[in-house]
Amino acid sequence: MCDRGEEGSGIRLTYAIYLRDALQANRFDPHYHQERFLALERALASSPYGIKSLKDIVDHLDYGLMPTEDYALDAQAGEPFIRVTNILPSGDIDLTDVKYIPFATASQSTKRVKTDDIIMVQCGNTTGKVAIVPKELNGSLYASFCFAIRAKSGTNQRYLFEVLGSRLVQEQIQRTWNVVSVRPSTSKPDVEALVIPHPLGPVQREMVAEMEKARESRRLKLKRADALLSGLDAFLLERLGLMPRREKYPYCFAARFRDLTNRCDPDFHSPKFKELRMSIEQSGYQVLSISDVCSAITTGFAAGREMQAFDETKGIPHIRPINISAKGELSFEGTKYVPRNSVSQSDVIQPNEVLFNNTNSTEWVGKSAVFESERLCCCSNHITRLVVNRSLVEPWYLTSFFNAIRSTGYLGLIATNFVNQAGINTETLSALRVPVPGLKIQLEIVDELNHRRKEARQLRNEAETEWEAAKTRFEARLLGEEVT
Repeated sequence: MCDRGEEGSGIRLTYAIYLRDALQANRFDPHYHQERFLALERALASSPYGIKSLKDIVDHLDYGLMPTEDYALDAQAGEPFIRVTNILPSGDIDLTDVKYIPFATASQSTKRVKTDDIIMVQCGNTTGKVAIVPKELNGSLYASFCFAIRAKSGTNQRYLFEVLGSRLVQEQIQRTWNVVSVRPSTSKPDVEALVIPHPLGPVQREMVAEMEKARESRRLKLKRADALLSGLDAFLLERLGLMPRREKYPYCFAARFRDLTNRCDPDFHSPKFKELRMSIEQSGYQVLSISDVCSAITTGFAAGREMQAFDETKGIPHIRPINISAKGELSFEGTKYVPRNSVSQSDVIQPNEVLFNNTNSTEWVGKSAVFESERLCCCSNHITRLVVNRSLVEPWYLTSFFNAIRSTGYLGLIATNFVNQAGINTETLSALRVPVPGLKIQLEIVDELNHRRKEARQLRNEAETEWEAAKTRFEARLLGEEVT
């Protein structure tokens, strides 16, 4: 019996499975018998703390609730409901997007969690992901595609949470999950059979304290990084004198007929954005249209399914809006590829072009980044390409301006809506007015913004590096290994 591994993964492409091992495990699928899983099995068996099955150390392990009717509008009409999408990679539960089950349905259900219960994803692309229930959600309902797990008195609940989220357990879940269905899934018997290293209580508490210290350090660094990034737009707007003059604007207002031009939608003429347009014109700097500062404004091309089944060795990256962050950074993560012979020379993005997300939700339309890569790339028709006249405007300055006014909601406002998306066509974008300080001032602004981005990036890298090191130490200690 054999299987094929992934090329370049270091896993043997073919391997043998002894019939006795398959019979003993009652698993004949090659995936289950991969060497990495066998090595993990041996390592766990040699743990100095001994091992126990999850079934032996938990009081409660059960599926959640399958709703039979629509969600309630808010907390006044129903009870909180924890879904798979609320479970974050950090092990927290997202409290900003909690849905509610109508009181009549909720009152009949016993599928409730307690503070510090562990929620594990049972089915989906994140099968095995775990989070711990905060006190704010004590007594809440939870979804059927999740398990709620509660330890017996002899096992520290926080210790169990850390172990379940570790590689030592996550790989056990991956080993036994069902991949025949559309999405990976696990089952209650398979989760109950998970093997857990089980040190004495004092050791569990000591290990939990170390992990919580590392978790808090990571949280603080990420919070500092977020604060730096969230202040980028305010810095630019304040530097250019474009900050709003008041916090609240009237809901009702009048617009003169002569000001309607070709836009009759009320939001476009709101006092807030009328004030922004006026402040741009009265900024004290030269004010030009985008068409005045760009020598070319074009869009990319759509790549159908037949053009996306290529990897980097057979095609070139096709940049999409998902590759542009809200803070103006370009990422190649999740990039699709298109065949080289489908891309003309004019489709190839040149260095220092500004990439403007022209179609998306009103919140995200206008996300922009500077193309600085040396890679051969093209882009989606949902992106507008701007070739900037650098004797007038620095690309990073223009990108920062786009992202700053996008954060005020202005770009979403001037977009036209069609179907379920907002869009800014090249005509509307060409007419957009932008304050143009001298190049020296532009570079000063860009240098400050890049300094803050660099500091935020460094904090994020430090946070993730330290967190990965903490998890490695935790797992090594469970196996009785030394880590420096």
